[in-house]
Amino acid sequence: MGLVVLGAGGRLGRLIRDRMPVAARWLTRADADVLDVGALTAVLAPGDCVMCLAGVTPAGSGDMQDNVRIAAAVLDAAAAARAGRVFLFSTAAVYGALPGPLTEDGPIAPLSPYGQAKVDMEHVAATHAHPSTVLRLGNVAGADAILGGWRSGFQLDVLADGTTPRRSYIGPGALARVLATLAQTPDVPPLMNLAAPGAVAMGDLLDAAGLAWTARPATGNTLANVTLDTTLLCRFTQMKPDDSTAQGIVADWQKGVPA
Repeated sequence: MGLVVLGAGGRLGRLIRDRMPVAARWLTRADADVLDVGALTAVLAPGDCVMCLAGVTPAGSGDMQDNVRIAAAVLDAAAAARAGRVFLFSTAAVYGALPGPLTEDGPIAPLSPYGQAKVDMEHVAATHAHPSTVLRLGNVAGADAILGGWRSGFQLDVLADGTTPRRSYIGPGALARVLATLAQTPDVPPLMNLAAPGAVAMGDLLDAAGLAWTARPATGNTLANVTLDTTLLCRFTQMKPDDSTAQGIVADWQKGVPA
Protein backbone atom coordinates (compact mmCIF):
# COMPACT_ATOMS: atom_id res chain seq x y z
CA MET A 1 0.00 0.00 0.00
CA GLY A 2 1.22 3.49 -0.86
CA LEU A 3 0.20 6.57 1.07
CA VAL A 4 -0.62 9.67 -0.97
CA VAL A 5 -1.11 13.00 0.79
CA LEU A 6 -2.91 15.72 -1.16
CA GLY A 7 -2.61 19.35 -0.08
CA ALA A 8 1.03 19.03 0.97
CA GLY A 9 1.63 22.74 0.38
CA GLY A 10 -0.98 23.91 2.87
CA ARG A 11 -0.35 24.92 6.46
CA LEU A 12 -1.31 21.56 7.93
CA GLY A 13 0.70 19.64 5.35
CA ARG A 14 3.80 21.71 6.05
CA LEU A 15 3.39 21.12 9.79
CA ILE A 16 3.21 17.33 9.65
CA ARG A 17 5.22 16.39 6.57
CA ASP A 18 8.57 16.03 8.35
CA ARG A 19 6.90 14.34 11.32
CA MET A 20 5.16 11.52 9.42
CA PRO A 21 6.66 8.19 10.57
CA VAL A 22 5.81 6.34 7.33
CA ALA A 23 6.77 6.96 3.73
CA ALA A 24 4.30 8.94 1.64
CA ARG A 25 3.99 10.80 -1.64
CA TRP A 26 3.28 14.43 -0.77
CA LEU A 27 1.49 16.23 -3.59
CA THR A 28 0.73 19.94 -3.91
CA ARG A 29 -1.70 21.61 -6.30
CA ALA A 30 1.22 22.02 -8.70
CA ASP A 31 1.37 18.21 -8.90
CA ALA A 32 -2.38 17.66 -9.32
CA ASP A 33 -5.35 20.02 -9.25
CA VAL A 34 -7.58 18.70 -6.47
CA LEU A 35 -10.67 19.83 -8.38
CA ASP A 36 -9.65 17.94 -11.54
CA VAL A 37 -10.75 14.30 -11.41
CA GLY A 38 -8.61 13.34 -14.38
CA ALA A 39 -5.46 14.88 -12.95
CA LEU A 40 -6.07 13.23 -9.60
CA THR A 41 -6.74 9.83 -11.16
CA ALA A 42 -3.41 10.03 -12.97
CA VAL A 43 -1.42 10.40 -9.75
CA LEU A 44 -3.15 7.60 -7.84
CA ALA A 45 -2.41 3.90 -8.10
CA PRO A 46 -4.49 0.84 -7.20
CA GLY A 47 -4.45 0.28 -3.47
CA ASP A 48 -3.18 3.74 -2.55
CA CYS A 49 -4.43 5.15 0.74
CA VAL A 50 -5.31 8.81 0.13
CA MET A 51 -5.28 11.59 2.70
CA CYS A 52 -6.72 14.86 1.48
CA LEU A 53 -5.48 17.82 3.50
CA ALA A 54 -6.49 20.25 0.75
CA GLY A 55 -9.37 22.60 1.46
CA VAL A 56 -10.58 26.11 2.13
CA THR A 57 -10.46 27.54 5.67
CA PRO A 58 -11.93 30.69 7.26
CA ALA A 59 -8.43 32.21 7.21
CA GLY A 60 -8.48 32.29 3.42
CA SER A 61 -10.66 33.99 0.84
CA GLY A 62 -11.83 30.96 -1.12
CA ASP A 63 -15.31 29.58 -1.65
CA MET A 64 -16.18 27.36 1.32
CA GLN A 65 -18.14 25.05 -0.97
CA ASP A 66 -14.86 24.12 -2.63
CA ASN A 67 -14.45 21.79 0.36
CA VAL A 68 -17.41 19.83 -0.98
CA ARG A 69 -16.16 19.88 -4.57
CA ILE A 70 -12.67 18.74 -3.56
CA ALA A 71 -14.05 15.79 -1.59
CA ALA A 72 -16.23 14.70 -4.51
CA ALA A 73 -13.32 14.98 -6.96
CA VAL A 74 -10.93 13.02 -4.74
CA LEU A 75 -13.47 10.25 -4.14
CA ASP A 76 -14.30 10.02 -7.85
CA ALA A 77 -10.59 9.88 -8.74
CA ALA A 78 -9.86 7.25 -6.09
CA ALA A 79 -12.69 5.12 -7.44
CA ALA A 80 -11.45 5.50 -11.02
CA ALA A 81 -7.88 4.59 -10.01
CA ARG A 82 -9.05 1.71 -7.80
CA ALA A 83 -7.20 3.30 -4.92
CA GLY A 84 -7.79 2.44 -1.29
CA ARG A 85 -9.52 4.30 1.49
CA VAL A 86 -9.75 8.08 1.28
CA PHE A 87 -9.37 10.14 4.46
CA LEU A 88 -11.12 13.51 4.38
CA PHE A 89 -10.77 16.21 7.02
CA SER A 90 -13.79 17.83 8.61
CA THR A 91 -13.78 20.03 11.69
CA ALA A 92 -15.04 20.43 15.24
CA ALA A 93 -16.93 23.46 13.85
CA VAL A 94 -19.69 21.11 12.68
CA TYR A 95 -20.76 20.87 16.34
CA GLY A 96 -21.20 24.63 16.75
CA ALA A 97 -21.97 25.60 20.33
CA LEU A 98 -23.37 22.23 21.43
CA PRO A 99 -22.32 21.05 24.89
CA GLY A 100 -19.73 18.30 25.04
CA PRO A 101 -18.16 15.88 25.12
CA LEU A 102 -19.15 15.84 21.44
CA THR A 103 -19.68 12.41 19.91
CA GLU A 104 -19.71 11.29 16.30
CA ASP A 105 -23.23 9.87 16.59
CA GLY A 106 -24.62 12.94 18.38
CA PRO A 107 -26.21 16.10 16.95
CA ILE A 108 -24.37 18.70 14.88
CA ALA A 109 -25.22 22.40 14.61
CA PRO A 110 -22.70 24.39 12.54
CA LEU A 111 -22.72 28.14 13.11
CA SER A 112 -20.55 29.28 10.19
CA PRO A 113 -20.38 28.81 6.42
CA TYR A 114 -17.17 26.86 7.01
CA GLY A 115 -18.87 24.47 9.41
CA GLN A 116 -21.83 24.04 7.07
CA ALA A 117 -19.54 23.35 4.10
CA LYS A 118 -17.84 20.61 6.09
CA VAL A 119 -21.25 19.10 6.94
CA ASP A 120 -22.03 19.10 3.23
CA MET A 121 -18.66 17.46 2.57
CA GLU A 122 -19.41 14.77 5.12
CA HIS A 123 -22.68 14.03 3.30
CA VAL A 124 -20.79 13.58 0.02
CA ALA A 125 -18.46 11.08 1.68
CA ALA A 126 -21.30 9.20 3.37
CA THR A 127 -23.20 8.76 0.11
CA HIS A 128 -20.23 7.97 -2.17
CA ALA A 129 -19.56 4.33 -3.06
CA HIS A 130 -15.80 4.58 -2.56
CA PRO A 131 -14.59 3.73 0.97
CA SER A 132 -13.73 6.78 3.03
CA THR A 133 -13.27 8.04 6.56
CA VAL A 134 -14.09 11.58 7.62
CA LEU A 135 -11.96 12.89 10.47
CA ARG A 136 -13.49 15.70 12.51
CA LEU A 137 -10.29 17.45 13.46
CA GLY A 138 -9.86 19.53 16.60
CA ASN A 139 -7.34 22.34 16.87
CA VAL A 140 -3.83 21.51 15.67
CA ALA A 141 -1.04 23.37 17.47
CA GLY A 142 0.63 25.68 14.99
CA ALA A 143 -2.28 25.65 12.56
CA ASP A 144 -4.58 27.29 15.10
CA ALA A 145 -5.52 30.87 15.94
CA ILE A 146 -3.78 30.77 19.34
CA LEU A 147 -0.27 29.38 18.91
CA GLY A 148 -0.13 29.65 15.14
CA GLY A 149 -1.90 33.00 15.10
CA TRP A 150 -0.11 34.64 18.01
CA ARG A 151 1.17 38.17 17.46
CA SER A 152 2.58 40.85 19.76
CA GLY A 153 -0.32 42.39 21.71
CA PHE A 154 -2.38 39.19 21.43
CA GLN A 155 -5.69 39.34 23.30
CA LEU A 156 -7.60 36.34 24.64
CA ASP A 157 -11.15 36.07 25.96
CA VAL A 158 -11.44 35.43 29.68
CA LEU A 159 -14.66 33.94 31.02
CA ALA A 160 -16.56 35.21 34.05
CA ASP A 161 -14.92 32.57 36.26
CA GLY A 162 -11.46 33.80 35.33
CA THR A 163 -10.61 30.89 33.03
CA THR A 164 -9.95 30.94 29.30
CA PRO A 165 -11.87 28.89 26.72
CA ARG A 166 -11.03 25.21 26.47
CA ARG A 167 -10.60 23.31 23.22
CA SER A 168 -9.68 19.84 22.04
CA TYR A 169 -6.14 20.00 20.65
CA ILE A 170 -3.44 17.84 19.17
CA GLY A 171 0.21 18.53 18.42
CA PRO A 172 1.49 18.11 14.84
CA GLY A 173 3.78 15.22 15.78
CA ALA A 174 0.97 13.37 17.52
CA LEU A 175 -1.30 14.05 14.56
CA ALA A 176 1.25 12.62 12.13
CA ARG A 177 1.62 9.54 14.32
CA VAL A 178 -2.15 9.01 14.47
CA LEU A 179 -2.59 9.46 10.73
CA ALA A 180 0.17 6.97 9.97
CA THR A 181 -1.55 4.42 12.21
CA LEU A 182 -4.97 4.97 10.66
CA ALA A 183 -3.54 4.69 7.15
CA GLN A 184 -2.31 1.19 7.97
CA THR A 185 -5.41 0.05 9.87
CA PRO A 186 -8.12 -1.96 8.10
CA ASP A 187 -11.83 -1.42 8.75
CA VAL A 188 -11.54 2.13 10.04
CA PRO A 189 -14.99 3.62 10.76
CA PRO A 190 -16.44 6.13 8.29
CA LEU A 191 -16.49 8.98 10.82
CA MET A 192 -14.22 9.79 13.76
CA ASN A 193 -13.27 12.72 15.94
CA LEU A 194 -9.53 13.41 15.89
CA ALA A 195 -7.81 15.14 18.80
CA ALA A 196 -5.92 14.22 21.92
CA PRO A 197 -8.28 13.16 24.71
CA GLY A 198 -9.82 15.96 26.78
CA ALA A 199 -9.38 19.69 26.28
CA VAL A 200 -6.86 22.37 27.24
CA ALA A 201 -7.28 26.02 28.20
CA MET A 202 -6.08 28.44 25.53
CA GLY A 203 -4.36 30.60 28.12
CA ASP A 204 -2.43 27.59 29.38
CA LEU A 205 -1.14 26.92 25.87
CA LEU A 206 0.12 30.47 25.49
CA ASP A 207 1.71 30.38 28.94
CA ALA A 208 3.39 27.06 28.20
CA ALA A 209 4.80 28.54 24.99
CA GLY A 210 5.99 31.68 26.77
CA LEU A 211 3.79 33.87 24.57
CA ALA A 212 2.47 37.03 26.23
CA TRP A 213 -1.23 37.80 26.06
CA THR A 214 -3.72 40.31 27.42
CA ALA A 215 -7.08 39.38 28.90
CA ARG A 216 -10.30 40.75 27.48
CA PRO A 217 -13.85 39.99 28.70
CA ALA A 218 -15.58 37.14 26.91
CA THR A 219 -18.69 38.03 24.95
CA GLY A 220 -21.90 36.15 24.35
CA ASN A 221 -20.33 34.68 21.22
CA THR A 222 -17.40 33.14 23.08
CA LEU A 223 -17.55 29.34 23.15
CA ALA A 224 -16.38 28.34 26.61
CA ASN A 225 -15.68 24.69 25.86
CA VAL A 226 -15.41 22.55 22.73
CA THR A 227 -14.42 19.04 23.76
CA LEU A 228 -14.42 16.18 21.28
CA ASP A 229 -15.14 12.68 22.55
CA THR A 230 -12.17 10.62 21.34
CA THR A 231 -13.29 7.23 22.66
CA LEU A 232 -13.68 5.82 19.15
CA LEU A 233 -10.31 7.13 17.96
CA CYS A 234 -8.52 5.61 20.94
CA ARG A 235 -9.72 2.16 19.91
CA PHE A 236 -7.50 2.39 16.87
CA THR A 237 -4.47 4.37 18.06
CA GLN A 238 -2.60 4.83 21.31
CA MET A 239 -2.31 8.33 22.71
CA LYS A 240 0.37 9.40 25.19
CA PRO A 241 -0.47 11.28 28.42
CA ASP A 242 1.57 14.31 27.30
CA ASP A 243 -0.49 14.53 24.10
CA SER A 244 -3.30 16.05 26.19
CA THR A 245 -1.40 18.58 28.32
CA ALA A 246 -0.65 22.18 27.42
CA GLN A 247 3.06 21.58 28.06
CA GLY A 248 3.11 18.43 25.94
CA ILE A 249 1.19 19.98 23.06
CA VAL A 250 3.47 23.03 23.00
CA ALA A 251 6.61 20.87 23.20
CA ASP A 252 5.33 18.78 20.29
CA TRP A 253 4.66 21.91 18.23
CA GLN A 254 7.99 23.54 19.06
CA LYS A 255 9.94 20.48 17.84
CA GLY A 256 8.99 21.51 14.32
CA VAL A 257 9.49 25.29 14.70
CA PRO A 258 12.77 26.55 13.22
CA ALA A 259 15.15 27.93 15.84
